[in-house]
Amino acid sequence: MRKILIVGAGQSGLQLALGLQSRGYEVTLMTNRTADEIRAGKVMSTQCMFTTALQHERDLELNFWESQAPRIEGLGVSVAGPDGSRPIDWVGRLEGYAQSVDQRVKMAGWMEAFAQRGGQLVIHGAAVSDLDYFARRYDLVLVAAGKGELVSMFGRDAARSPYDAPQRALAVAYVNGLGPRPEHPDYHAVRCNLVPGVGEMFIMPTLTTSGPADILFWEGIPGGPLDVFEGVKDPSEHLRLTLELMERFLPWEYDRARDVELTDANGTLAGRYAPTVRNPIGELPSGGLVLGVADVVVANDPITGQGSNNAAKCAASYLDSIVAHGDKPFDRDWMQAAFDRYWEYAQHVTKWTNAMLAPPPEHVLNLIGAAGQLPPVANRFANGFDNPADFENWFFEPDLAQAYLASVGA
Repeated sequence: MRKILIVGAGQSGLQLALGLQSRGYEVTLMTNRTADEIRAGKVMSTQCMFTTALQHERDLELNFWESQAPRIEGLGVSVAGPDGSRPIDWVGRLEGYAQSVDQRVKMAGWMEAFAQRGGQLVIHGAAVSDLDYFARRYDLVLVAAGKGELVSMFGRDAARSPYDAPQRALAVAYVNGLGPRPEHPDYHAVRCNLVPGVGEMFIMPTLTTSGPADILFWEGIPGGPLDVFEGVKDPSEHLRLTLELMERFLPWEYDRARDVELTDANGTLAGRYAPTVRNPIGELPSGGLVLGVADVVVANDPITGQGSNNAAKCAASYLDSIVAHGDKPFDRDWMQAAFDRYWEYAQHVTKWTNAMLAPPPEHVLNLIGAAGQLPPVANRFANGFDNPADFENWFFEPDLAQAYLASVGA
C-alpha cells in the first residue's frame, strides 16, 4: 500500500486525502488545528462552489450539507453610477446550482470523517525541517497549506504572475437578517456589485455554523475609500464599516442589509494578498521533493470566486494523476506532469481573474452592458464562473466579443 502525506486540511488537502483514502492509499493528514478548533474559530473564506466543483464532492460522497445549504441558481451584476443609480443591472441563470458552505463547517466535518474512516490525522504545525524528515518515510508528500513557511519552498513564476502586490483589500462579514433582492425574490443568486474605480461587493447565501446566512464581501482597490478594514479588530466595528460603505456606494443593497447582524463573533475577516502562480515542486534541504496543491501554487484574487472551485478541481486532477501512476515512483517528471495537467484548466482561471482586476476595456464594458438586454449573454457570463475556459471564446478579444454579440443579437 502506497503511503502519502498531505500537509494542510483545507478544501484541496481534505478532498484529496479522502479521495485517496477511498482508493486504498495509506494517507496521513497533517494540520495545525483540530476539528473543534476550526469549528469554533474565525471564518476563513467566502467560498461559492459551482456545479462542476460540487460534482467532484458528490463523486466522493462528501456532499454532506447539500440538502441544507441554500441553492444558488443565478449570478447577477450591478454597476453603480456616481449618483447612486444602477445603469447596469441584470441576473443570469446558472445551468446547475451553486452552493456555499462555511469552511468551518465543511473542513471540521471532513476531518472527522477522514479520522473515522481510518486516516492518520496529525495535529501539528509543519515546518520545512519536518517535511525533510517525513519525505523519507512516504512515497509522496503534498503541500496543501497555502500560508506560512512552507509556501516559501515554491518559487514565484514571474512569467505567469503579472502582479507583485495585492490588487484588492478584502473584508468579509457573515450576517443574518438580509432581505431578498426584489428582482428575484423566489430564488437565490450571487450578486456582484461593481463600483468603478473603487472596488466590488459580492453578496451570497451560505450555510454557516448556526444555519443559513449571507456573506457580505467588499473588495477594495488599495488606498481607495474601501481600504479601511486593516487593523479593525472589533467585529461590530467591521460590520458598521461594511454597512456604511454599502449605504454610500450601493444604496439598493444597503436597503436590504440595514438590519443585519453578525452570525457570530468570529464572522468577520479582512486581509489582502498578491495573486501568484508558483513553481509546483518544492525541494527540501536533503534533496527530497514535494508537490504543491491548489492555492499553494496557483493563488488567484477572489474577485472571480474561484478559490474553492480551483481547490476542488486541483484535488480531482491530482487524484486521477496519482491513481493512474500506479506503483511507479513519484519523481520530478511526474510532479511536473501532474501540475501541468491541472494548469491546462487553471490557466484560464488565472487569465480571467487577472483581467477582472484591471480596468475593463471598452469591449468588456459593452459585453456587461449587453447582458442587461440579451439574456443569453447574461446566462453565458454567469456560467463562465463554472467553466472559465469558455471566456476564451468571446470575452478577451474585441473581435470575438463583437462577433458574439452580433450572433446573439441576430
